Amino acid sequence: MSDPNITIDGEDAEVLDDGPKNILMGIIAQLGKSTDLHRVTLPTFVLEPRSMLERITDFMSHPELINKANQIHDPVERFVAVTRYYLSGWHIKPKGVKKPYNPILGEQFRAQWKFADGTEAFYVAEQVSHHPPISTYYYASPENNLSIVGDLLPKSKFLGNSAATLMQGEIKVSFTNRPGEDYIITMPNVYARGILFGTMLLELGDVAAVRCPKLDLVCNLEFKVKGFFSGSYNGISGKIKRESTGEVLYEISGKWSDEIIIKKGLKKETLFDVKATKIHPKIVAPEEKQEVNESRRLWSKLTAALRANNQDLATIEKSKVEEDQRARTKAREAQGLPHVPRYFTPNGSGGFDIKLQNISSDPQEAKQQIIDFIFNTPVPAEQQWDQQS
Repeated sequence: MSDPNITIDGEDAEVLDDGPKNILMGIIAQLGKSTDLHRVTLPTFVLEPRSMLERITDFMSHPELINKANQIHDPVERFVAVTRYYLSGWHIKPKGVKKPYNPILGEQFRAQWKFADGTEAFYVAEQVSHHPPISTYYYASPENNLSIVGDLLPKSKFLGNSAATLMQGEIKVSFTNRPGEDYIITMPNVYARGILFGTMLLELGDVAAVRCPKLDLVCNLEFKVKGFFSGSYNGISGKIKRESTGEVLYEISGKWSDEIIIKKGLKKETLFDVKATKIHPKIVAPEEKQEVNESRRLWSKLTAALRANNQDLATIEKSKVEEDQRARTKAREAQGLPHVPRYFTPNGSGGFDIKLQNISSDPQEAKQQIIDFIFNTPVPAEQQWDQQS
């Protein structure tokens, strides 16, 4: 039997045992190159034991970085700080090649953070569409004048010996005490390598960007994949520029899984060092106090089976959730009831906006508004059909 986890160039990789490998080969035999994988049911051994709606919170693992960014007076240095925050979330990943659960329609995940200075942050994510899959999320810390709204539209493709997840969608980071200063962020793509032969591993690849039109600043980033004969894993490079003139202000290099360096002229310093950071824990309600469509409760039996390495039971529990959702959807549609998201609304341009509007400029009042919105907003009548236990 093969060792299920090995290390290549300091990074986690995975070699499959014969059983899982045969299952995966059976699925691949049904596919052609560039096939959309969204409708393919993946075997449970490739699953990370949490939903995509929770995995998004990896980008809130170092909240002190974005909280401090708003305290920086110089606009260029503030932009650098936002870029640092964005790059800080990529190093958190499961061992081997794993993907989170695909959220079902109407699934939600709620959490909050408490900070040493007494301030707090709150998060809600919701699966607002199933075909195509769209995950939307909102993170707010009104005492730190911070709001983040994002959507994620992953599209998977089979590419021969690799599977690619094309990460469409964008993140908007806003400092509420700086009107109009929005940072629009895009994401790299994710590649699972070696699914037919060789060693399985995950890579980030292609380009992403951080842009603030009001400040006339942009950071174009390249996530580098390892070449066949040269290069290394998890490389990153980028340049922060004045968008109107193309003037290069900073250069970025290093590894997103280790240390990232920023350079201005001949001066170099560390932008982010994984080894020198700690993950700030989030607070999530116990499963028994969650609603039926909250991620941890919804997938609890699948998660327990995966953690016990009981793949047969995991397959059964995963199928139960998916089949139950299909039955509820079919019944709801037979009644002519559309699915109405609880927290988000279409904005008319292909994205979604948070339903919470007219937030107070007073941090404490805004905080209470956000708490009431996330934790006390009633389930829409059209969605209650799907949330019956």
